[in-house]
Amino acid sequence: MTEMSVKIFVVEDNEWYNKLLVHTLSLNPDYEIKSFFTGRDFLNCLNEAPDIVTLDYRLPDISGLDVLKRIRQENSDIQVILISEQEDINMVVTLLKLGAYDYITKSEDIRDRLLNTVQNIRNDIGLKNEISTLRREVQKKYSFSQTILGESKAIKNVYELIRKAVDTNITVIISGETGTGKELVAKAIHYNSKRKDKSFVAVNVPAIPSELIESELFGHEKGAFTGASARRIGRFEEADGGTLFLDEIGEMEPNLQTKLLRVLQEKEIVRVGSNKPVKTDCRIIAATNKNLKKEVREGRFRDDLYYRLLGLPIDLPPLRERGNDILVLARHFIDEFSHENKIPVKRLSPQAQKMLLSYSFPGNVRELKSMVELAVTLSVNEEIELSDLAIDTVQILPVKGGDMTLREYELMIIKSTLNKFNNDISLTAKKLDIGVSTIYRLLKEEREGENL
Repeated sequence: MTEMSVKIFVVEDNEWYNKLLVHTLSLNPDYEIKSFFTGRDFLNCLNEAPDIVTLDYRLPDISGLDVLKRIRQENSDIQVILISEQEDINMVVTLLKLGAYDYITKSEDIRDRLLNTVQNIRNDIGLKNEISTLRREVQKKYSFSQTILGESKAIKNVYELIRKAVDTNITVIISGETGTGKELVAKAIHYNSKRKDKSFVAVNVPAIPSELIESELFGHEKGAFTGASARRIGRFEEADGGTLFLDEIGEMEPNLQTKLLRVLQEKEIVRVGSNKPVKTDCRIIAATNKNLKKEVREGRFRDDLYYRLLGLPIDLPPLRERGNDILVLARHFIDEFSHENKIPVKRLSPQAQKMLLSYSFPGNVRELKSMVELAVTLSVNEEIELSDLAIDTVQILPVKGGDMTLREYELMIIKSTLNKFNNDISLTAKKLDIGVSTIYRLLKEEREGENL
């Protein structure tokens, strides 16, 4: 079969109608047709997994209703078109409820009806395959090895917690500074869990105006407020069967905290403007850059909601505490950016590596990614030099373990500041509160050392 072909089984005991259906469908070269005259013969070949079955409702050995039930039990992906000599409305309703795609009567326009229905199913199959492909790509993108890079002990502890989260439906709360990758961890959990084929719905709590957040989360009925021209489902219903990611949960207002607590306890929501509860089944993953224990102590966050959300806590370490992971991530971002932009991959010079390891990264992984992408763009050599890194020298931390001498450290700061101020030595001296002669002397000593 070709990629676009569709396998169709025709089940019809009337020889003339059987030939008619086979001939009609065979006009399309993309359709692979196989015909049967009895229900039992067809069921014996059900393991061949056709895409579509045209099924005569009245067969000599088994009723079409029983065959349909068997198909639904064995393979719910098979689409069934029931064909009958007469239209019984009650029976049509019953068959459609059992999962039949369509019900066609044996009439003069059966050819057109059949071809149109098969084409509609074919379009649905193509869309379904496309969605499945996209899901596989997303799941691959958010595999552990692709999402959370690093070799440090701190990040390996995070791996272990993610693995534990994947195997259960436990609520997860992810804490860490801005830019540490909290949403990436949430997606890694979702796309490796049993809920991976359902929706991952992210809500940035502080980004939604306070007067709209309740409607955003729980939905609303038509006429619930000015501008509510139609019913709208909220994020909880949208995430049904999947995962709801509540980012920056610590920013949630107290009155909404109370309503969220009820939803988590009762596993049901009430749309704005309605009194009817709606059951929900979504996993909650929350994230915060605040110390929620402190928020509870100071009365800004409900203690009962805190304990309801606590579940499995995952604390993401800041990048400055991850040691050599900085270089692992930097090389990954360089490779990724170079590949996306079809440019040669560049190396980090030893001086650039030392600078990265000495920098505090207040913006964490997000800042590192932006920094190395800019460095790749600015660099004119095969190596990314110290001068290519746009680093604020105020954020450089004291060097640990004697990796650099005091002279090397002074030079690093001076050259970075010179780069920042377009090699303006006077301005650099003023910013660093040193003499212009000191800058000239250190730069001269460096050149002389390189010429030895």
